[in-house]
Amino acid sequence: MLSNNLTKRETTGAFALIDSLVRHKVKHIFGYPGGAILPIYDELYTWEKEGLIEHILVRHEQGAAHASDAYSRATGKVGVCFGTSGPGATNLVTGIATAHIDSVPLVVITGQVGRSFIGTDAFQEVDIFGVTLPIVKHSYVVRNTDDMARIVSAAFFIAKYGRPGPVLIDVPKDVGLEKINYTPIEPGSVKLVGCPTIVNQNTKRITQAANLIKQSNQPLLYVGGGAIIAEAFEEISKLSECLQIPIATTLMGKGIVDENQPLSLGMLGMHGTVYANYAVSECDLLIALGARFDDRVTGKLDEFACHAQVIHVDIDPAEVGKNRTPQVGIVGDVREVVKELLTHFEDNPAQFQEQTKSWRKRLSRWRTEYPLLIPRNTQNLSPQEVITELSNNASNAYFTTDVGQHQMWAAQFIRTSQRHWITSAGLGTMGYGLPAAIGVQIGHPNSQVMCISGDASFQMNIQELGTVAQYGLPIKMIIINNKWQGMVRQWQQAFYGERYSHSNMEKGAPNFIKIAESYGIRGISIATREELNSSIKDILEYDGPILVDCKVVPDENCYPMVAPGKSNAQMMGV
Repeated sequence: MLSNNLTKRETTGAFALIDSLVRHKVKHIFGYPGGAILPIYDELYTWEKEGLIEHILVRHEQGAAHASDAYSRATGKVGVCFGTSGPGATNLVTGIATAHIDSVPLVVITGQVGRSFIGTDAFQEVDIFGVTLPIVKHSYVVRNTDDMARIVSAAFFIAKYGRPGPVLIDVPKDVGLEKINYTPIEPGSVKLVGCPTIVNQNTKRITQAANLIKQSNQPLLYVGGGAIIAEAFEEISKLSECLQIPIATTLMGKGIVDENQPLSLGMLGMHGTVYANYAVSECDLLIALGARFDDRVTGKLDEFACHAQVIHVDIDPAEVGKNRTPQVGIVGDVREVVKELLTHFEDNPAQFQEQTKSWRKRLSRWRTEYPLLIPRNTQNLSPQEVITELSNNASNAYFTTDVGQHQMWAAQFIRTSQRHWITSAGLGTMGYGLPAAIGVQIGHPNSQVMCISGDASFQMNIQELGTVAQYGLPIKMIIINNKWQGMVRQWQQAFYGERYSHSNMEKGAPNFIKIAESYGIRGISIATREELNSSIKDILEYDGPILVDCKVVPDENCYPMVAPGKSNAQMMGV
């Protein structure tokens, strides 16, 4: 309920915007002010004083987009970020694209020059509506101030509808200032043409899928980020356990089930586990749930699960059959489809379990023969042992990562749970990890949040240490420092004749500890196994932000690895 201080005020476009956000239960906004969006920030000032909403000031608009993205991934809510016109808006683009390809619901609000200046190349004018068209679900320019509440309500609906994604609202400066007769619109009251209620009408296809499962001897669940979005944790775990079907996940699907249980094969694909990749190469039935058969998973597409029939479940009809034609394609909510599928196995799951017993024994043998290895044969620290120690000692933490070798090692060695794994998958955005950790910590203020980054990635958005410091966020920032753009170096070594063109980061490298300390953040350096073992408890229990510079083996490669153009069964480093 609004206070009297607000209800008595004259309503403007900016008032309608902030009021609509509050009505949609937005508690946090990530942003950076500027000229064209100042009317909105001026209105925000009063609402913050009333304690109705909180704005988190980032140091760069890209940080705002990534923080709101991770906030959404970790909480399941719609993330909200602000940026001004021109460069403020274009600085958001990488974050919008990151959210778009990973299906993250965002409402992105940008300032714009006044309506009479649009199209005149005015100061800090950019057609952000046009710029972002390929990377949003929908875009609005608020040309009529009376439409503000309706547009905001529609944006929140579209962001979450079906396959989620970002929605842009571009607000001209004079729209924020214009006085209106404001009529609030409550969440969910806007009905959009072309967005009917999603009802699963797949009974016949689900029966077909159940029959394929009953006929299979070597089934495999291939689970992607769509299952996380659908909150299908309980249903997929039940399906796997009831029928004893092993699970391999994508990078986005990590955490859908307990990764310590024997049916979990970990991640499959380019840097997946050997046993997950062998499983997908040998299975006779692939059950794809909320996954899109992307190239980093499939390797050579025509040899991916080439012995298998395919069941593909996805809420986006454009994904079903896009890269691989399934025997049974089901368009629908993963959670609801799996729930209905389970009804076909209520009577006698034991018979099916016996039917697939030899398959599970085979997978168990592969797991024993081809484990993930943690190098400990040198005096120097290996990246894998640092990450394993973090996972073993902080099993309930939320983990964010940047992109590169450290990301793949983290995916391999960290055992995590529902919505506790936050990473840029589809776009592979360096600089994501630190602002993502900020978003997660704001969303879960009483939880432990760890950012695993590389020395190259961390420098992409290092200025967000200022945000960490300002809000006293107790994030543990772990830099896997190998003095290289690690994955670039590995590819140059493997495929480009060891010509290391501009991938070494040693010259010009900062002293990360001094940078952290300059922000008032504690920093420590670790270079040996003994230092890691003696410091890990202190790092995790420290009541505040801490940056840990882990100086690891510089030339360690991330294996297994499926080379471009090869099948998943043809892994390097095995």
